[in-house]
Amino acid sequence: MKKRLHNRVNREVLLDLIKKDTTPRTTISFYKYAKIGNPQFFRDHLYLLLDEVETLGRIYVSQEGINAQVSCPTEMLKAFRNRLNQIVFLENCRLNFAIEDDGKSFFKLTIKVRHKIVADGLDDASFDVTQMGKHVNAEEFNALSEDPNTVIVDMRNHYESEVGHFKNAITPDVETFREELPIVEQMLSDQKDKNLLLYCTGGIRCEKASAYFKHKGFEKVFQLEGGIIEYTRQVNKKGLENKFIGKNFVFDERLGERISPDVIAHCHQCGDLCDTHVNCANEACHILFIQCPSCADKNQGCCSEKCSEFIQLPAEERESLIGKVEFNGTKFGKGRYKAHNHAEGNLT
Repeated sequence: MKKRLHNRVNREVLLDLIKKDTTPRTTISFYKYAKIGNPQFFRDHLYLLLDEVETLGRIYVSQEGINAQVSCPTEMLKAFRNRLNQIVFLENCRLNFAIEDDGKSFFKLTIKVRHKIVADGLDDASFDVTQMGKHVNAEEFNALSEDPNTVIVDMRNHYESEVGHFKNAITPDVETFREELPIVEQMLSDQKDKNLLLYCTGGIRCEKASAYFKHKGFEKVFQLEGGIIEYTRQVNKKGLENKFIGKNFVFDERLGERISPDVIAHCHQCGDLCDTHVNCANEACHILFIQCPSCADKNQGCCSEKCSEFIQLPAEERESLIGKVEFNGTKFGKGRYKAHNHAEGNLT
C-alpha cells in the first residue's frame, strides 16, 4: 500500500482536533543551508520520516537547503532527532526550542518545495554566500551591543519588530526580507567601518544577510547565533541581562512568545497598549493585525465594521460576495493595516 505524502483532512477539522488533543507537544525550529540535488525526492522522503513520529508543522525545501518550524509529541523528541540524523547534512543540527509553548503551534504537516528557503531576492551567484559574518552568542551579543561603535539591525519585518526588538536596534519599516536588504545597505552606507550586529528570529535570515553585507563592503559583520530564540535560552540559563524587550513574533498558530514583560505595541483599533497579533475573523479578509480583548469583543474578532457585518451575512450571500467586495486583507500588506486610520463604512 502506497503511503500518503500530503494531508487530506479539512483544515477546520484539524484545528478542532489539535485544540482537543491533550498530548504534550514541543515546538521546534531549525534550518540548514545545503546542496539538495533533487528537492522533490528529498521532500517526499522527509515527509515519510517525520509523519512516522506525528510531526506537525511547515517546512520549506529547496536546492539550497531546508527551513522548518514544527512540533512533535514531547515523548517522541528522541525519535524525531534520530530521524533527522538519518539525513547527513542534518545530523546533530541545532534545534531551536520554543520559549512559550502550549503544544498548539501547528495542526498539520506541510512540506513545500520552493525556489529558496527564504525569499531574499538575491542572485546567489553574484557573491560568496559562504562568507558569512561572525556568529556570536548571547554574552558576546550583549557586549557588542554596548560598544558605541556598534549598529544593531533587526533583520525581521516591521510587524515582527513592532511587538518586540532589542534595545537600540534599527527596525526598518519593511514588509519582507527581500525589501529590507537594499534599504539597510543604503541606510548604513556611511557606517561600513562600524560593527554591524544582525539578528532575526532563529538565525536563518542573518546567514544570508551577513554574507550580503560583507559583499557590499561592510568590514565587521556579526550575527546572533540561533537568533532571538537561542539568545533567550542562553540568557535564562546563564542569568545574563535580557536586552530584548517585548514579544518574539513566531510564524505559527501562537503568533508570538513573550521574552520580557514589556508591552511596546498598541492595539490597531483603539490605540491601547497591546501586543496580541490576530487574523481577522472574516476569512475573506484574514489580515494580520494587533487587537486588544475589548476591541475583539466589540468587533467580533474583525478588523473593521465591514468585516464584522460580512461575517453576519448568511453563508450563501457571503459566498456570492467573495471576490466582489474589497476588504483590508486585499488592500493592505501584511501587518501594515492600522484600523483607526482606515475607518470603513458598511457593505451597502
